Amino acid sequence: MERFFSDRHEAGRFLASKLRRYRAKEGVVVLGLPRGGVPVAYEVAQALELPMDVFVVKKLGLPGNEELALGAIATGGMCVINEAVVREAGLSAGEIDRVIRRESVELERRERLYREGPPLEVKGKTVLLVDDGLATGSTMSAAVLALKKRGAGKIVVAVPVGAPDTCEELEEKVDDMICTIRPEPFYAVGAWYEDFRPTTDDEVRGLLHREHARAAP
Repeated sequence: MERFFSDRHEAGRFLASKLRRYRAKEGVVVLGLPRGGVPVAYEVAQALELPMDVFVVKKLGLPGNEELALGAIATGGMCVINEAVVREAGLSAGEIDRVIRRESVELERRERLYREGPPLEVKGKTVLLVDDGLATGSTMSAAVLALKKRGAGKIVVAVPVGAPDTCEELEEKVDDMICTIRPEPFYAVGAWYEDFRPTTDDEVRGLLHREHARAAP
């Protein structure tokens, strides 16, 4: 099967080429979803000369099959549940609550770990919300709802690759949707990268540190 991207950094540069209309535009910020979306967002921000930050969202993995998302949570108490996955798995409310409590601890840990300063202000801004790809869309949906709650002026979801049905569903929830490749059949996000090794906390922190240094006066 042909891979579209060598790694997340190449994917970010390719994605940036589809977002040139936002280059150096006032009132636009780039937010990457951790962890895999941060390298993509970093390249987008560099190419477009825009400020960049992380927006902490955590997938709720299905017990026994953690790669399948039953939902997601985002900073600020936002939670999105994929009812279809829950029904098919036959999960009880108690089982869902346990997953949410566990992942909330991890979300708070990441928020503390990644922050070098206050988060970028999103109220009234155009937000380019970036991830390395879209499968079920639960994580991205949680992020979108959380940003709306924070008063984002315009939300643009931007990903290098995504499941066609998921991209179409998200298009109805945001102001603009940039999904550069929508393969059919989709398989999984990692199927379209040569190197899809997990992004580490250290990589995320390193990229955010470089971004803070670039943005410093």
